[in-house]
Amino acid sequence: MILNAYKAKHEEGYRILKGVKNNRAVSVGPFNLQVTRLFVENVINECLENKILAVDILGFEFEMGLFPNIRDVAGKKGIDLNCLYIPNDIFDKKAVKKHQIIFYNTAFIDAQIVTKKKEFCVKLKGYVIFDSDTLFEEALSELDKGEKREILMKNSIIKIEKDKEGKIKKQVVKMEWSNWVDYWSVDFDFENKKEIIREDGVEKWTNDYIFENEWQSFRTQKIDIEFETPYRKIIKGKKIAVKVIDIFGNDTMKILEM
Repeated sequence: MILNAYKAKHEEGYRILKGVKNNRAVSVGPFNLQVTRLFVENVINECLENKILAVDILGFEFEMGLFPNIRDVAGKKGIDLNCLYIPNDIFDKKAVKKHQIIFYNTAFIDAQIVTKKKEFCVKLKGYVIFDSDTLFEEALSELDKGEKREILMKNSIIKIEKDKEGKIKKQVVKMEWSNWVDYWSVDFDFENKKEIIREDGVEKWTNDYIFENEWQSFRTQKIDIEFETPYRKIIKGKKIAVKVIDIFGNDTMKILEM
């Protein structure tokens, strides 16, 4: 059902890969669990075994801190990795039949380090909640005459309608990127604590690090979110992790280097 909604063709003979769409392999994450780093690594390994260079992973939820590191890992191995959220209306058979299901890409953070003499701060400059190069075109192609749709794209609500004659009407409602942010936090020394797991009684480094929340800001009834951290002393060579939780509960992270 998920492959059908994604317009992917089912493929046999793989362990984790389930289909193909536009010359890209497709894998579907678990129904009741997060898509974890281990799951993605298994997808990458199966792609390498079968000389597959591009893959889409569909998931209901992704492990916190998974991005953007896992894309970099895949990229260094020659694999174009894309992760998309499976929408909750995937179980609406009528919506699937009418091709109304939209798979949104994971979000994007725009953040930078601002320096002043021997001090610096981290500034959150933007947040794109969902993005897709083909989302709008796909929505138009699936729209029936007399039908209306709303999609989220580049921090805007786009209302599209096809009248009985097949003419398209479009209304774009611009949203401030800050309205999507529920909470954001910063780890000023991201590579300070390695992520260690135990397999068969042996400790193993996952090649990733644990995010430690050293500063955060969130919206309350009395106080709005601050989009700039307090200044602190510069320590060169440190990697800084910026984490954003949006109003839908999606978790996104960006790594900056001092």
